[in-house]
Amino acid sequence: MTDPDEWRGDWAFVPHPGPPEAPGLPGLPMIPPGMGLSGAPPRVRRGDVRTALLSLLDEGPKNGYQMIQDIAERSRGVWRPSPGSVYPALQALEDEGMVSGDESGGSRTYQLTDQGRAQASRLNDNPAPWDEAAQSVPEDRHELRLLWAQLNEAFTHLATTANDRQIAEAKKLLKQTRKSVFMILAED
Repeated sequence: MTDPDEWRGDWAFVPHPGPPEAPGLPGLPMIPPGMGLSGAPPRVRRGDVRTALLSLLDEGPKNGYQMIQDIAERSRGVWRPSPGSVYPALQALEDEGMVSGDESGGSRTYQLTDQGRAQASRLNDNPAPWDEAAQSVPEDRHELRLLWAQLNEAFTHLATTANDRQIAEAKKLLKQTRKSVFMILAED
């Protein structure tokens, strides 16, 4: 039988700087991507990306990346739509005449057309989709998500800059922390 503390890695850590993080949400979402702490994906319905984009553009022109960041921030890190869902939705909205896009400085900025503004104003009576996604994670779990993100940030820094002694100490700490978490779970 293998030692339960032995690393059973079926993934490799590869440092990746990725895009800048949402203000106030370092590293979110990090549990695993697209999942809430309960293990279930956040409640995001078909059409929520479209609704979110129209609502955000009702506030003013933005590029796709800014809208992804805004949704992540407003959902408290629970929902971060992928570029693979945002950009096709923006293209569909543009094809329907709801938004227009302008290229400048290597980025495409979108804004609502008159038809898009009318559609966005009809949506204002409904709860924002990012609020519904945030509510899919119990309130007391939001702090846990933030703490996890902060730990992930420290881990990323450790993995890219630590010396051998620091790595050895971190391994001991992580093994002990894992044991402690399972001890907490075993209390009931």
